[in-house]
Amino acid sequence: MAFLFGRNRQRTAQDMVRTVKELLLRLPKEEGASSKTEEELSRNLTQMKATLQGTPEVEVAPDAVTQLVHHILAESLLPILVDNIHRLPFEARKDTQTIISNVFRFRNPGSTSPEPDALKEVLRQQPEIIIALCNGYDRRESAGACGGILKEALKWDAVAAVILYDEPSPTGKTIDIYNDVDVTAPSTGKGIFWSFFTWIDTSSFEVSADAFDCFRLLLTKHKQLVSQYISTNFPLFFDKYNSILIKSDSYVTKRQSLKLLGEVLLDRQFYEVMTRYVDSGENLKLIMYQLKDDRRMVQYEAFHVFKIFAANPNKSFEVQKFLVMNKQRLLKFLPRFLEERTEDEQFCDEKAWLVKAVGGLPDSVAALRPPEGRVGGGGSGGGGMPAQQQQASSAQVRS
Repeated sequence: MAFLFGRNRQRTAQDMVRTVKELLLRLPKEEGASSKTEEELSRNLTQMKATLQGTPEVEVAPDAVTQLVHHILAESLLPILVDNIHRLPFEARKDTQTIISNVFRFRNPGSTSPEPDALKEVLRQQPEIIIALCNGYDRRESAGACGGILKEALKWDAVAAVILYDEPSPTGKTIDIYNDVDVTAPSTGKGIFWSFFTWIDTSSFEVSADAFDCFRLLLTKHKQLVSQYISTNFPLFFDKYNSILIKSDSYVTKRQSLKLLGEVLLDRQFYEVMTRYVDSGENLKLIMYQLKDDRRMVQYEAFHVFKIFAANPNKSFEVQKFLVMNKQRLLKFLPRFLEERTEDEQFCDEKAWLVKAVGGLPDSVAALRPPEGRVGGGGSGGGGMPAQQQQASSAQVRS
């Protein structure tokens, strides 16, 4: 362990780690863990948590934290903690979440590493821990604790890269994101990232909501990394996003997925993704279908995606054709669309602009010409949405 410091080892820290490790290894072998084992394990985990973050009565001792982190990593305790987190009592799971998060945040004094030193050591030596944390969404008992650790760890690009570029391997070894990643290679769709679609779609409400929070954080926190990844895997990503998330039977999943899509497409770092998405007539049909949903907030979030199609000054022939074919329906539909939102001035302005933009379309498909020079994207030129409205739309975080 190259980053570990000093030769003086506190026996109490080593004993604590080894005791916890022994108790954890005992859990799967017992027929429903005995209360004595659980109590002893909970006691040691509470003590470990107190050492790492202190208590209201006792302040953190930096040397004690250093020694404990050293022994947790040296004894490979983290993967055993993650593998058994679903077996722990509720309070012990919460303590475990706190312990792992504190270890991931640990830095050596004076460290200038982009990632915290302990986390970097984990990502170099045992990146499968991150994959195991993601797999915590497979069980209701572990989803909350594992999700909490992941959302804390996803502050760092390296953790996002492990999740994005994970692929099955014959050896079972998780990819070394510091040396082995080829960002131009398409994904097989079998890595851990793609499991989030299943967890969001098929899990209980509580697990689905937590998995979506993690998924959203991954996409919006690491924009440059994710934009490259989605561009490389564009058909696969949006096939799943459209068919699983936007077409979801769950109101919450559908609404949040439309909202997230709008935020991503309006972000400048996702410009290439946006231009490709709004080129598709099939994507336009899907979004227009959501405008007719019975639920107002689904309609509202769909509107913010639909306006991006309309604002594109270089629409594909396919998109133009579909808009022209539906011109009269749209001119009847849009003025009455969410007409109760009279106090939302920006929405009213954008809706009025959309009515004008649709009204300016040709009356027949025969009048259309395939656009010359595909630039894509909304802009103030070529009939696009007014620049100040684009900026406001991009900056706004809708509730």
